[in-house]
Amino acid sequence: MRVAFSKPLAPGEFEILLAEFGPLGYKGLQLKTGQFLPWLDVPGRFVSLTAGHPGAAAVLVYFDELDDGRLARVIDFAMEVGSEMVVFCHNRSRQGITGARRVALAEQLAVHGDRARKAGIRLSLHHHFDQPVMLPEDVREFWGAIDADVIGLTVDTAHLAKSGVSDIPAFIREFASVIDNIHLKDYADGEWRLVGEGDLDLDGILAALHEVGYDGWLCIDEESDASLADGLRVSRTWLDQHLPSTA
Repeated sequence: MRVAFSKPLAPGEFEILLAEFGPLGYKGLQLKTGQFLPWLDVPGRFVSLTAGHPGAAAVLVYFDELDDGRLARVIDFAMEVGSEMVVFCHNRSRQGITGARRVALAEQLAVHGDRARKAGIRLSLHHHFDQPVMLPEDVREFWGAIDADVIGLTVDTAHLAKSGVSDIPAFIREFASVIDNIHLKDYADGEWRLVGEGDLDLDGILAALHEVGYDGWLCIDEESDASLADGLRVSRTWLDQHLPSTA
């Protein structure tokens, strides 16, 4: 597994993140929407900004309504800046989403996934609290309608817990064939926590990933109220202790 890092940033922190993620041992960044969207129409400037920082745009996490035109532009941007993956986080409540509607969403996203695949980019759907694909039955329904080679699943451990999924290792074992990205995040008392400071069985999750032979990105998705410096370093220390083979 290659380890990545992701975190919401305050103004002026993007340059700090670029300078520090590599030396701390992270192989890539998974950039959130606001961290790349300002350059959507000027990808060359973004390439210049991130030059000298390999992996800075490894994965783009795009949080938005499903609009075919905007998603297509993000995929085009990913091609221009050398990203490996676009993660789509569907900013829509699951309320009123029927099985037929979920299947229709799968088929709609599959068109983008096929186009991205032909360009050498992976499209992944983020599991997320109160979004159309949230529970195990949603995942079965969604991927029952499409090919896992077209769209993968990004699993967020804390969003699973918040959604009421208590056995996350079992979730990983069941859906191993479609999982292509992991957002490792801790959770307790309704809040995101630094890894190792919440209630989740992160060691059990790592063991399940090893058991199924997972070899994709393992991203520390740090969304606690910790500082960027603490998020980077505390997470790296925890990984060194619990995933010692990670470079």
